[in-house]
Amino acid sequence: MAKRATELRYAVRFRVVFKYFGQLCLVLAVLTMVPLVMSLIFAEMYITLRYAVVVCGLVGLGLSAVRLRAPSSVQANEAMVLVALMFLFTPLVMCYPMMSSGLGFLDALFEAISGVTTTGLSTKATLAGAPATFLFARAWMQWYGGLGIVVLSLALVMQQGLVAKGLAVTETETDDLVGGTRARAQRILKVYGALTALGIIGSLLVGVGFFDAVLYTFAAVSTGGFSPHDGSLEALRWPAQVWITLLCFAGAIPLAFYHRMLKEKRGIAVDFLQLQAIVIASVVASLAVGASMRLSTGMAWPQILHHAPLLAFSAQSTAGFSSMSCAQLDAGSKLVMIFSMLVGGGTGSTAGGFKLLRLLITVSVFRLILLRTCLPKHAVIEPRLAGRILHDEEIRAALLLILMFIVVVALSWLPFVAMGYSPLDSLFEVVSATGTVGLSVGLTSATLPALLKGILCVDMLMGRLEIIAWLVVLYPGTWFGRRMEGI
Repeated sequence: MAKRATELRYAVRFRVVFKYFGQLCLVLAVLTMVPLVMSLIFAEMYITLRYAVVVCGLVGLGLSAVRLRAPSSVQANEAMVLVALMFLFTPLVMCYPMMSSGLGFLDALFEAISGVTTTGLSTKATLAGAPATFLFARAWMQWYGGLGIVVLSLALVMQQGLVAKGLAVTETETDDLVGGTRARAQRILKVYGALTALGIIGSLLVGVGFFDAVLYTFAAVSTGGFSPHDGSLEALRWPAQVWITLLCFAGAIPLAFYHRMLKEKRGIAVDFLQLQAIVIASVVASLAVGASMRLSTGMAWPQILHHAPLLAFSAQSTAGFSSMSCAQLDAGSKLVMIFSMLVGGGTGSTAGGFKLLRLLITVSVFRLILLRTCLPKHAVIEPRLAGRILHDEEIRAALLLILMFIVVVALSWLPFVAMGYSPLDSLFEVVSATGTVGLSVGLTSATLPALLKGILCVDMLMGRLEIIAWLVVLYPGTWFGRRMEGI
């Protein structure tokens, strides 16, 4: 059987990859027009010139590639290669205009990767005096990176044959956000747009200025975390902090859930289960962080009631906003937040981490193992979640992905410790990058060695595409072997 499956394996077709890569470049050119226009509004012409060069280059590359004749259907490995290629290509291109803000190449690339992957880590020491276009551009990158460039393209211009993998990478996903159809992608885009509009309006109502309201909303609904001010949420009053945190929580809920509830007047049990799990996990994390703050540092209760929920919800949603410096946290609070960041939000949301749904699948399987020890040998019992039988492939995929996340974190953590950094702080920083969170205890800075910056960049890219897509890119069978024919 395995040999027969191997014989049916098809490598990627380069014409297909190049053709759709060209279409994605054209979409990226349109997206890049937005910060270009903003640079004109802010009269920052030295930045305008760089964005103009990028737009012209993308249009030229895109037009030359889309003319290729290629089959209309796209294989799963080709879709994953396309997504991985765009999440690598986009920051490489965008780091050029970001360098106009005084960043070196590596720091600009780090900033761009952090933006596109909706992480929010930054090596920039201060945002004071930063060009307005720079602040807008990185929040804008988080906004379109949160939905996924491929998903945007599928919703707007691409044909239905492309299997969109911008948010849900594995084929075994039980609640696939896009599922390969243009209609579904368009519905998700409408939900995403509605959340963004609601976020901006709500931010204005709680006293946030218009420019800040747009930037905070872009970063919140994408669970990105880039703030236009130093100190993240510290620059805002508490009503605004609560509103931004609620937006982050909304982004961590499966986006398809909103459409089903509002338009189809129905919900799926798995969606409700994920919603309940996110609420419970965030509340438990809030209580744990609050208790640790009180016991370890003796922090006053008013401060605990203010900071603990905001930090816990930010970590669980993988948004990365903070109301106080994470460097001031005690060890217990850091450990709680590390676990929250690693798990993340709901499947099919903009949140990072290995997702709560996969943790629930693992818990369900573990419970079944314990239950079987109490049953007679002839008893038949199957693992279930939200009333639905879990298939072996789903269970294997969930367990494998959790294992891969842990392996990536472990391998990334070792170089930090080897270079003399605090083990706990190093783990916090690595998990924050891999979970695409953005909370930092201060290790991420311009003075961080280039090797460690590179490791965090890899972590952010790995975490955003849930590792699988990168393994597909590295798999020799993806590139060598028989190719499917037909136009």
